[in-house]
Amino acid sequence: MTYFIRMFGITGAYHRYFAHRSYKTSRPFQFLLACLGCSALQKGPLWWAAHHRQHHRFSDTDEDPHSPHATSFWWSHVGWILAPDHEETPKHVVRDWMRYPELRWLDRLHWLPGLILAGLCFLFGVWTGAGGWTCLVWGFVVSTVLLYHAVFAVNSLCHLFGSRRYDTRDDSRNNLLVAILTLGEGWHNNHHHYQSAANQGFFWWEIDICYYILRLFGLLGLVWDIRRPGAKVLRHRGLKAQPLPAGASTTAEADELVESEVG
Repeated sequence: MTYFIRMFGITGAYHRYFAHRSYKTSRPFQFLLACLGCSALQKGPLWWAAHHRQHHRFSDTDEDPHSPHATSFWWSHVGWILAPDHEETPKHVVRDWMRYPELRWLDRLHWLPGLILAGLCFLFGVWTGAGGWTCLVWGFVVSTVLLYHAVFAVNSLCHLFGSRRYDTRDDSRNNLLVAILTLGEGWHNNHHHYQSAANQGFFWWEIDICYYILRLFGLLGLVWDIRRPGAKVLRHRGLKAQPLPAGASTTAEADELVESEVG
């Protein structure tokens, strides 16, 4: 459960909200999302959003913070986040978020929500009789390590292995396994084609649990203005030549199917 909740903190909060502003929310819920992301122990929301924006700006070039093509698989997977060169938050990249003092504070104390969660796991184990150390190890330590590698796989595996629907200027790829492990982040080629969408699974068969949660939050009034790609985006000339989808015998019929699937 702690893996699932914190994965949403990275995918739904850090990535789709702070890095790409793919939906809107209130200031209190914004802070709650930031705390949830921090509990994954992948540094602060401003740090994360800034480096991710740099990744999109310079994707798969020498200035990309974590490209497996510009450096190596190991660097893109975990080496870059441990490097001293990436310790600081590039504040000029996230000027839109720097005006919130609570986010600047949380970015400095990004380890605090994770420490609190670790303590809660220990206390839960003591309270239920399951064992404090057992719950701490399995509920926090092991889930944190698994969380690291699943999220980092988007940077490494999704630029090396998978399919390419869109002819983007980088080597981003769609990877079903990574999508399942990360609640939908594995549809990486889709995301690089249209970065501001709240959904990365563009079609109904592309599982995107993070987006389903955001839709639920939308129904509850917690978030709004959830952005999605329109049919024109999906039919963009960057679309690589593929067989027509099932049920379509002409391009016009394919367009109608796309309209119905994203409508």
